[in-house]
Amino acid sequence: MPTFSFQQVDVFSSQPMRGNPLAVVIGADALSDAQMQAFANWTNLSETTFLLQPTDPTASYRVRIFTPSQELPFAGHPTLGSAHVWLSQQATSPDGDIVQECGAGLVRIRRDGGRLAFAAPPLTRSGPVDPALIEKIAKALGIPVSLIIDSNWCQNGPDWIGVLLPSRANVLAVKPDYSILAGTRVGLVGRFDPSRDGDEALFEVRAFTRNGYEDPVTGSLNAGLAQWLIGAGVAPESYVAAQGTVLGRAGRVHVDKVGEDVWVGGEVATCIAGTLTL
Repeated sequence: MPTFSFQQVDVFSSQPMRGNPLAVVIGADALSDAQMQAFANWTNLSETTFLLQPTDPTASYRVRIFTPSQELPFAGHPTLGSAHVWLSQQATSPDGDIVQECGAGLVRIRRDGGRLAFAAPPLTRSGPVDPALIEKIAKALGIPVSLIIDSNWCQNGPDWIGVLLPSRANVLAVKPDYSILAGTRVGLVGRFDPSRDGDEALFEVRAFTRNGYEDPVTGSLNAGLAQWLIGAGVAPESYVAAQGTVLGRAGRVHVDKVGEDVWVGGEVATCIAGTLTL
């Protein structure tokens, strides 16, 4: 049976086991769709990726991204983790930006010291959320609708709905009812209070998936939130978001708007390297 090089990395954290884990299979061109999906189901991580030869001559590599149950056109922490693993396989450090080919098209990735950052893809859906849906979300979160300062579609592949609460404390206090939330992806964001929360980050973020669990640190959500909040004048053009606190993680997402691009970045730590048989 064929063997493949494999790594498991932790994204959005310099400390292993404090970010969001990702499984990456290297040189996976010979694997079928069914084999990729089966392996992603077996790892039972939020995402597993497969590095392939690019079909676009301008791309550095191609990646396919799978959850345990479906393929995604784009996701944030798989993008940074896949780039980290691809770089580990190169004999020499490439010049300039890395270009990832994925289901959502070409995504640019840059190196910023010890961090990697991707250029946020354009939102495929933005704008107000239907009031009836907001009422459902508020009920699922166990909060009054009046606590929601604002909301917005932040869809960039995954169909996130961004919900702005007054404070980090409000975000951390939420205990979602997934039976009500089922089928809806919701991202909460609330501002740090420097006198109580410190100044390591500006916002606390939480991501509730449509499948009944909380994601530790979410690149696609933070990309969508950044485009919304910076565009609305709520966030500055450069800030740090914390995520994963409730889950015992210490994810840190670095956001920088440069020209028309919003870059979403973080550190990546390799936890496991070896081979697998499929």
